[in-house]
Amino acid sequence: MAIDGPAGAGKSTIAKRLAGRLGFVYIDTGAMYRAVALWALRQGTDVGDMHRMEQLALAADIQLSPGGIELNGEDVTEFIRTPEVANGASKVAVLPGVRRAMVAKQRSIGEKASVVMEGRDIGTVVFPDADVKIYLDAKLEERVRRRLVEEQAKGNAIDKKALTDQMRERDRRDSTRADAPLTQAPDAIYLDSTPFSIEEVEEAILKIVRARVTNGKEIR
Repeated sequence: MAIDGPAGAGKSTIAKRLAGRLGFVYIDTGAMYRAVALWALRQGTDVGDMHRMEQLALAADIQLSPGGIELNGEDVTEFIRTPEVANGASKVAVLPGVRRAMVAKQRSIGEKASVVMEGRDIGTVVFPDADVKIYLDAKLEERVRRRLVEEQAKGNAIDKKALTDQMRERDRRDSTRADAPLTQAPDAIYLDSTPFSIEEVEEAILKIVRARVTNGKEIR
């Protein structure tokens, strides 16, 4: 199953819940890009250095587990969730060499098991033949509100205007990048999560999955 959409639309939360309900493997592709960005920031590498960033992406040993991620043997689950790393990941994700390296890793994981994979180009590039494709969206104001609540729950003081500007810039960067821009796959089902609860979005997608299973398809 492929779930695409902009930052803050609820992809990670919904994908985790769906994977749990279906017994599938949850793959957070955004976390993979964040891990590469974290490695670059720690080394003082310019995230715009295409050659060096491709080398890091190819060399990165990334292991995913339910609710966590390891980079080169270190649990970096908490470290990759800072605004600095998120901004770096958005810049890293526009680099063709990095995307090729990550797509290869993602496909390798997806070919071994039934997965719920979420990101920006899963239904269009990584798994264009996925049986279920969802484009999960939400209005910018709602996405900012959700992220603020998330950060405040962690005890982080985040400026609303700064977060809004940052998210708007990420939207622009993701949708206009030359390589695999954020876009809805022609056969993806569009779902605006703005007015719905997490439970309502989850049930709506499960209905779609059940319909595909009823039709005798194996969900990937």
